[in-house]
Amino acid sequence: MVDEQNGSSFLILPDDNFSIDTMVEFKSPVLNNQFASLKNLDNFKEQISGCRTFVFVREIMPLVNANLIKGGDLDNAIVIYDSPLAQEELDKIADTMGVPHKNVSELGYINNSPLLFDNEPARHKLLDVLGDIALIGRPLKGHVIAIRPGHTINTTFAKKIRRELKRQDIQAPVYNPNVAPIMDVNRIRQLLPHRYPFLLVDKIIEVGDTHIVGLKNISGNEPFFQGHFPQEPVMPGVLQVEAMAQVGGLLVLNMVDEPERYSTYFMKIDNVKFRQKVVPGDTLIFHVSLMTEIRRGCATLKGYAFVGDKIVSEAEFMAQIIKNK
Repeated sequence: MVDEQNGSSFLILPDDNFSIDTMVEFKSPVLNNQFASLKNLDNFKEQISGCRTFVFVREIMPLVNANLIKGGDLDNAIVIYDSPLAQEELDKIADTMGVPHKNVSELGYINNSPLLFDNEPARHKLLDVLGDIALIGRPLKGHVIAIRPGHTINTTFAKKIRRELKRQDIQAPVYNPNVAPIMDVNRIRQLLPHRYPFLLVDKIIEVGDTHIVGLKNISGNEPFFQGHFPQEPVMPGVLQVEAMAQVGGLLVLNMVDEPERYSTYFMKIDNVKFRQKVVPGDTLIFHVSLMTEIRRGCATLKGYAFVGDKIVSEAEFMAQIIKNK
């Protein structure tokens, strides 16, 4: 990933372990090019964790005026003096920051304590990279190479990784029409009370301990297409969720003895998303799984609807299992 505007780039190469190489570059005679590396997370505490953020003297007043860096001082931040200023201007900055006046006669670092490492700024940038990619939410194996990193490119890259992981976690079920279904429409009618035009599951092709896969063929003769919409038939999203819930109901009923004696009812629907249209000729494949164990007759489920390998809708919902009177 490359940011053409500022020349930043972010790359992860396959590796059996996790490591980071970070390179920084500034147009500064004091902080020009620096490199930092972390080959093993066991070294994080002693080599990276204490490395301080840094700021250029010329940036201090704009940051103060923006009501930022309130907690910054010469102990917890590195101040880089790389462009000559008048002593009066330096004194004004010192007064604003509430630190003693510094008589700076040559360019360099202004700090109460010395640098922890010669490349402490680069190590702090590595620390930023490590914190930002932690937003992925999972351990990462790979060799990270970050050139001129910043929070924007770091977090953008982390979001892309999260999206890719989600895509891999939620892959479309494989449907082979030549394989006999686990439940055909006749068995589904025995378990669900729905009938035309509201039975929205044609067959069940897979049932696991905590998940189920069902199918609905979308015909141009569906009654809802008469009004939704006559000139551009689109399956209503609410019916996609209803079909998804019917599939989920079959999963729950499959877990009880004598399922014909029970019914399932909607209690709650959350986090519904519709991603693309469903039209006549599509085959909807639903993957529904339990989010938690069934407790007190209530099941919380997560469902996805696919057309081909693309997610068209998703939802979380709660259903209650009730014995028929």
